[in-house]
Amino acid sequence: MNDDILNFEKEKLISISKMKSDSKMKDLSKEWFELSFEHRYPYNFSWLGLPIIQYPQDIIAIQEIIWQTQPKTIIETGIARGGSLIFYSSLIKLMGNGGKVIGIDIDIRKHNRSRIEDHPLFEYIELVEGSSIDTKTINRVYDHVDRKNPVIVILDSNHTHEHVLSELNSYKDFVTKGSYIIVLDTHCETTPKHLFENRPWGAGNSPMTAVKKFLETNSEFIIDDKVEDRIAITGAPSGYLKKVL
Repeated sequence: MNDDILNFEKEKLISISKMKSDSKMKDLSKEWFELSFEHRYPYNFSWLGLPIIQYPQDIIAIQEIIWQTQPKTIIETGIARGGSLIFYSSLIKLMGNGGKVIGIDIDIRKHNRSRIEDHPLFEYIELVEGSSIDTKTINRVYDHVDRKNPVIVILDSNHTHEHVLSELNSYKDFVTKGSYIIVLDTHCETTPKHLFENRPWGAGNSPMTAVKKFLETNSEFIIDDKVEDRIAITGAPSGYLKKVL
């Protein structure tokens, strides 16, 4: 590898290490995150025309993971308004590997379905309507997954402990070694409860508690903390799970 490229990567790692150990940076990032969430900051963005409802830092991190792992199948639970499906499908198209994005939601509203199906990238998307933890839904997903090639799973539906833990156990076997389950909105564990309006999740009942419980009995997955170290601000702290065995 070119010396300039090597030096750039070394300098980057040094900067990340310094940032990781900077307590002031961590405190300010947490304060900013909570204030931004109060202003519905992640709702401000779209991807190729459809709302994506994610923090830009996580969008970039997921893009890096997808490019690195080159998945042929990306499974997302909870598709909301469809922007994330379009995001993943745009990367599938760029990779040119004939892959697919499988979007699962218990309720795909008619107007959202129309916008997704009318999008130029819809040919790379398979929509599955049903509960992500229902056996019938999982079997339908199984029919579309090419497990001979890398598979990434991204969880972003019901954020209660019970539901996320069930998703983790239901979809873990889809994930190939070296690839990821990404659990979004683990921040629900520490973000002030009043910011979730009338939602059932919060401290003690969140995606993060589900991740911790899941890792107790699934040693083939680890938290890839290098992702969080790099982006500093994330809606998915401890949520980037890499399959290493």
